[in-house]
Amino acid sequence: MSDVPGLIAPDAPSPLAELHGPTEGELRIIGLDLSLTSTGVCLPTGVTYRIKTRQKDGDRRLLVIRDRIRAALAEHRPHLAVVEDLPVHAMAAGRTGHVHGVVKAELLDADVPYALVVPATLKSYACDHGSADKARMSAAAHLAAGAEFADDKGGDQCDAWWLRAAGHDALGAPLFSLPQAQRDRLRKVAWPDMFLQRYVLGAAS
Repeated sequence: MSDVPGLIAPDAPSPLAELHGPTEGELRIIGLDLSLTSTGVCLPTGVTYRIKTRQKDGDRRLLVIRDRIRAALAEHRPHLAVVEDLPVHAMAAGRTGHVHGVVKAELLDADVPYALVVPATLKSYACDHGSADKARMSAAAHLAAGAEFADDKGGDQCDAWWLRAAGHDALGAPLFSLPQAQRDRLRKVAWPDMFLQRYVLGAAS
């Protein structure tokens, strides 16, 4: 997978990652792979991009991420956010935890329910391997739906793309076919009960 020089600017949404954008009344899910330096976002349309911040800006990076997420929520009004959870024993969980707090506050303010998916579960869903690396995750996305991700060396956009796909799969609206054994991995996730009831009854809007 290669970038297209001159056509896709760094930090711009990647049209290559788009599948089928939702039409009016369809399920809208946003995928978020949170990081203080490079947050991956997959919009309900399937478009992916990164929110990149500069280390020299210190804690003000949290404001950059907050404002970009706030704008995305206001524009796309997702029914559900699927967020990659913090690994239990991650050494850098403290810094990423600050980002989680800011983003969760935005989701709560916008009344967007969210589900947390641990990395091992996401990798097992995507690749049938709980320790799959970034290259394998990206290859699996291309195999599943022909998706590619520009300017994504860290795999942030790819992970966000898979998070959105996981949400669709869990709600019975899969974006593509996967082996049932991989789809069953999503049963480990605590999906928001109230949202699931609203969605089944057709009340989510």
